[in-house]
Amino acid sequence: MSENKAASRYAKSLIDLSTEQNSLEEMKNDMVLIEQVIDQNSVLEAILQNPVIPLDKKYAILNEILSKSVSPITSSFLKLIVNKGRSAILFDTTKAFIRQYNVIKGIVTAEVSSATPLTPESKAEIVTVVKRETGANEVIVNEKVNEKLIGGFILKVGDKQFDASIAGSLNKLKKEFAQGVV
Repeated sequence: MSENKAASRYAKSLIDLSTEQNSLEEMKNDMVLIEQVIDQNSVLEAILQNPVIPLDKKYAILNEILSKSVSPITSSFLKLIVNKGRSAILFDTTKAFIRQYNVIKGIVTAEVSSATPLTPESKAEIVTVVKRETGANEVIVNEKVNEKLIGGFILKVGDKQFDASIAGSLNKLKKEFAQGVV
């Protein structure tokens, strides 16, 4: 079984358990917190990945960092995943949980790269268009400024991309000229 499949299965089990116990929102908040803690702490990630470090030490470290911030269900999950020797997939499990949660709640993430920061009006228009095209209940806009775009923006939602940048238009024009010459 690949690591991603295992992470997805643990995430699915957590979603089922937290739904059954009416604590889905609390569990989602815990998973976001754990993902952020691991993402921002490369030493912790290295400890979780290292097979030489004893399981009880790994759990003690996680418990020390997170016990006051997460629910008892999450604490039990952390103990289970570490004791099963699966701490290396904890980060992937948190990401899989958040992805599955977003699907259940109809939340879509839109990645926007633009030459300048988006205005509130532009952001609102992007949210409206993405909601209309995807049928999402909520849209999370992750914005990046990329000066190489010259102007315009590139919008990515899932596996679809819309390039409305000046740089993209220039590259397209360049390719068309090259094809016409050859």
